[in-house]
Amino acid sequence: MMIDAALRPLIEAREHDPFHILGWHRDGKAWRLRVFRPHATAVAAQIDGEWRPLSRIAKTDFFEWSGDVANAVPARLKIDEGGHAFEIIDPYGFPPRPLEQALYFFAEGTNYQSYRLLGAQPETRDGVAGVTFRIWAPNAGRVSLVGEFNRWDGRTHPMCSLGASGAWELFMPGLVDGALYKFEIRNRNSGAVLTKTDPYARCYERRPATAARVMADSAYAWNDAEWLARRAQWDWQHAPMSIYEMHPGSWMRHPDGGFYGYREMAERLVPYLKDLAYTHVEFMPVMEHPLDESWGYQCTGYFAPSSRFGTPDDLRYLIDQCHQAGIGVLLDWVPGHFPMDDWALAHFDGTALYEHEDPRLGVHQDWGTHIFNYGRNEVKSFLLSSADYWLREFHADGLRVDAVASMLYLDYSRKADEWLPNKYGGRENLEAIAFLREMNEMVHREFPGALTIAEESTAWPMVSSPVYLGGLGFSMKWNMGWMNDTLDYMSQDPVHRRYHHERLTFGQLYAYSENFVLPFSHDEVVHGKGSLLGKMPGDEWQRFANQRLLLTYQAAASGKKLTFMGVELGQPWEWSEKAELPWNLLAYEPHAGMLRLVGDLNRLYAATPALHDLDFEHSGFSWIDCHDVEQSVVSWLRQARDGSYVVVVLNFTPVPRKGYRLGVPEACAYREVFNSDSHHYGGGDVGNAGQIKAQPQSWMGRPASIELTLPPLGGIVLAPVRG
Repeated sequence: MMIDAALRPLIEAREHDPFHILGWHRDGKAWRLRVFRPHATAVAAQIDGEWRPLSRIAKTDFFEWSGDVANAVPARLKIDEGGHAFEIIDPYGFPPRPLEQALYFFAEGTNYQSYRLLGAQPETRDGVAGVTFRIWAPNAGRVSLVGEFNRWDGRTHPMCSLGASGAWELFMPGLVDGALYKFEIRNRNSGAVLTKTDPYARCYERRPATAARVMADSAYAWNDAEWLARRAQWDWQHAPMSIYEMHPGSWMRHPDGGFYGYREMAERLVPYLKDLAYTHVEFMPVMEHPLDESWGYQCTGYFAPSSRFGTPDDLRYLIDQCHQAGIGVLLDWVPGHFPMDDWALAHFDGTALYEHEDPRLGVHQDWGTHIFNYGRNEVKSFLLSSADYWLREFHADGLRVDAVASMLYLDYSRKADEWLPNKYGGRENLEAIAFLREMNEMVHREFPGALTIAEESTAWPMVSSPVYLGGLGFSMKWNMGWMNDTLDYMSQDPVHRRYHHERLTFGQLYAYSENFVLPFSHDEVVHGKGSLLGKMPGDEWQRFANQRLLLTYQAAASGKKLTFMGVELGQPWEWSEKAELPWNLLAYEPHAGMLRLVGDLNRLYAATPALHDLDFEHSGFSWIDCHDVEQSVVSWLRQARDGSYVVVVLNFTPVPRKGYRLGVPEACAYREVFNSDSHHYGGGDVGNAGQIKAQPQSWMGRPASIELTLPPLGGIVLAPVRG
C-alpha cells in the first residue's frame, strides 16, 4: 500500500515532480532505481558495470531494482518494447537546474532573450549530451514531453514543475538534432489534456505537420562584419532607402510549382536587387505559419523561420549574401495577434495564457485571431525576445511591425458594445503602448542602426518620435494617407483629375509630422483591388505611362520608398501567393521598359542627395507651383543640406505641354537628368534633350524662369549645371 500511494500521483498524472518517484533514491542503506515505461515488456539497467534486470511493480508500468550501489550515476537503461530493444540514459538521473535569475526576469517581463531559457536547449550535463526542455504553463497540473522517442505518449516523460515561475523542465540525454517533439499539458482545474507545439521552437516540421524540431545551436560563419560595423554608424535619416517588399513563396518558383529555398533565393534575388539598385529588401513574414494564404501574418513560430524554404542556417545565408552585396534586410514581424489553432498558442495551458480571456479584449473579429495580453509580463518577455532573436540571431536590419493600429486602440474595428475601455475610460490600449515603447527602446539600444517601422494607419501622434519625448519610438511609419490619396488620384481619368488636385497636394501639410515611408505595398494589389498597373486609367499606352509617372512621383516626393514585387514588371493582374511573378512579361517591351525605369529611378534617388538627404525635414521640399489645377501639373524643389537641389515637374494629363514656363532658383543651365517618357522606358521621348538655359526673369516668386516641354503623363527631373 505504501508503494501504491507513492506511485499513484504519477499514474494519475498529478505529480508535479516526477523526480520524487523516478530515478535513484535512498532505500535505507541501499539504493532503489525506479523507471516508468508504459510500453516496455522488460527493462534492465547498467549498474556498477553490470546489466541488472528491473522487476515490474505489480501490474503497473513501473520497474525497479534495489540494492547496494558503489556509484549511483544516471543509469543506462536497456528497454525492450515487444521485441524492439534500445538503450537510453535515464532522464530522471538529471534533476532540474532552473536558471533562477533568468526565470525571475522572465516573470518580470524583462528577459529579452528568453529563447535561451525556454524551449529546447541543447547542452551537456555531467558529461552527457542532451537537450533541456523548458516550457511556461503555469495553470498545468502536469506537463509531459512527447515525441518520436516515446511514441508520443504523455505518460512516459513527465516534466518537473519549477514552482511559482510556472515553468516546467526535463533534461533528455542523447536526443538527436532534428528530433520531433511537442508538449502534452493537463490543465489542473478542468483536467483537459492538450497537445501543444513549442512556442519557443527554432524549427518546425513542414506544414501541415505541426511538431517542433530539436535544433542545435547554429555554427553558421557570418561574413557581414563590415556591413554591421557600417550599419552601427549609419545616418539612416539622411540616407537613401528604397525597399523591395517581397513574398518569399511567390517571388519565383520551380517549374513544378515548388518553392525556392532560401539559398536558391540568394542566388537569384541578390543580383536582381543589386541590378535594380534597391537598398533594402523587406520579407513578408518568414516566421513559421501553417496557412499559405495568410502570407505569414498568422504566425505560429515566433522563433523559427518557415521550413517551407529551408533551415534556419539557410535563411542566415540569404541575409548574409544580401549584406555582402550592400543590401539591408527588413523582416515583417507580427506582435499584434496570433491564430486560434488549437495546437499552438491559443489557450496554451487550458487557459487564456498569451491572450485575454474576455473576447472584448482578446479577439480580432475581422481576422479570427487572438490579441496578445500585453499587460502580462511573461507575454512581454516572449514578444520582446522574439524581436531580439531575429535581430541578433539572423542579423536582420530592422522589423516592420504589422497592424500597429490594431494594437493601439481597444475599439479597433469594434462596435460600441464590443470593447472595454482602459482604466481612465479611454480607447487607448495602455499595455500595448507601453510594450511598443519598450520594444523600440530595446531595439535601438541593443542593435545600433537597426530600424523599426510601423504600419500604422491612423493619426496617432508621434509614432516615429523617441520615447523620451513622449513618442512610440519607431524609426519610421508607413504613410498610408499619402498612399491612399495618391492611388485614388491616379485611378481618376485624366480629364477629371483637376477635380481631385488636392489629393496630390494635401500630403505636404503633414509630410514631416513623422519619419515617413511612402509605400505601394502588397495590400494594394490583392482582394479585388487589382494590380498597380490595373488601377491606371486609359488604353495600354496610357496605363504604362501613368504607372511610370506614379513611380517617378514616389521617387521625387519626401520620404523613404517601398514598392511591392511585381510593380517593376508592370504586372497587369493582382498578386496571388499561389504562383510566381509573371517573369515572361519581360519579353515584351512595355514591361521591360518598366523594369529599366525602376532601376534608373532607384539609381537617381540614391545618387542625388537632394532626393533623399532631407526626406524628413521641411527644408528638403518647397513647392514651385501646386496650383496649376486646370493643367494637372505640379512642380517642386528637393534640396539637400549641402545646398544642392533638383527641380521636379509632373504632368498628369496625356497632353504635352510646350513652352511651359516655370520659376527656378537661378538663371543657369539645367539638364534633364530623368524623363519618365524616355523611349528607353517605353515612352514617346517628349522632353528637353540636352541643356535648357533659364532666364533672369522672375516667375512664381522665383528669381529666374525656364521654358519647358512637359511630356504627356510624364515626369521630369532637372539639375542645375554650373561652370
